[in-house]
Amino acid sequence: MTKLAIVTGAGQGIGEAIAVRLAHDGYALAVADINLETAEKVAQKLSSAGYTAKAYYVDVAKRSEVFALVEQAVHELGELAVFVNNAGIAFIDKFVDSDPVKVERLLDVNLKGTYWGIQAAAQQFIKQGHGGRIVNAASLAGVEASALQSAYSASKFGIRGLTQSAAKELAQDHITVNAYNPGVVRTPLRDGIDKRTAQLKNVSLAQQQANVLTEIANGREATPTDVANVVAWFVSPEAAYITGQSLLVDGGMRYQ
Repeated sequence: MTKLAIVTGAGQGIGEAIAVRLAHDGYALAVADINLETAEKVAQKLSSAGYTAKAYYVDVAKRSEVFALVEQAVHELGELAVFVNNAGIAFIDKFVDSDPVKVERLLDVNLKGTYWGIQAAAQQFIKQGHGGRIVNAASLAGVEASALQSAYSASKFGIRGLTQSAAKELAQDHITVNAYNPGVVRTPLRDGIDKRTAQLKNVSLAQQQANVLTEIANGREATPTDVANVVAWFVSPEAAYITGQSLLVDGGMRYQ
């Protein structure tokens, strides 16, 4: 039977890399994103390479859409084996100046969206009767909060809490729930973070990026593939005994 992996926010960056890696590992891919155009490009790339993939539109902030995504993807692609709550947004601003509309949207997407994804995937796994894997996108900013990213940090700390709580409840159903905590990963999202941070700190973009690089023990930024490799391990047979954990993928920026 075909194994299905659903990856949200899979139209670019880390999500795209996760989709590519899981397709390589033998999963049929539901490439889900709020930007259907980019999702279709990723799905087409996978299909052209001989993999099974289909693009889906989803706004993860809307519970009904997340549940509909699971139902439709299972109907069209096969039994659910993996659900990756990768979709997320960020904005950079001073705490006291943060726009309430942006704050609410970020929490709706990052925190509530992950909640709905865990819930929808878990219900499907329980219906199927033989477990599954859920992997959530947390962040280094959810381990040690970042200045100028108050709402983002709060959402990512919350995701780590959701991961632990869900893991405790769902273990009896043979469902593992884990999270990955990326540090600095060169993606379009990161480009925007660096640009705005440089403005607020009144430094050049090049200087901002150089400053961040000095914090990474390995001496380089992560690639999306570095993160995808961790997700692939979380859903592999080798990680069947791992649940409720959040793993730093930061090249040595923080230690715990």
